[in-house]
Amino acid sequence: MANIKSAKKRILVNATKAARNKSIRSKVKTACKKVDAAVAAGDKAAAQAVLNAAISEIESASSKGVYHKNTASRKVSRLAKAVSAMA
Repeated sequence: MANIKSAKKRILVNATKAARNKSIRSKVKTACKKVDAAVAAGDKAAAQAVLNAAISEIESASSKGVYHKNTASRKVSRLAKAVSAMA
């Protein structure tokens, strides 16, 4: 355990940031699962609607630094590819 005051503060700040990042990652995962479920159900309109919501969540996470921009692009690309392949 840290004894220096600044080190104790770092521990608290890092815990707060980790909780925030975990929450954001969880939102992205949930959005991706919703897209996958809509694709599996074969509902193109619903899949497109949840895809737009998922893209928004992913871009938001990327802008906050939770995901690297390439990771975000890869996730968006895979989801879009799955939805467009439903035709």
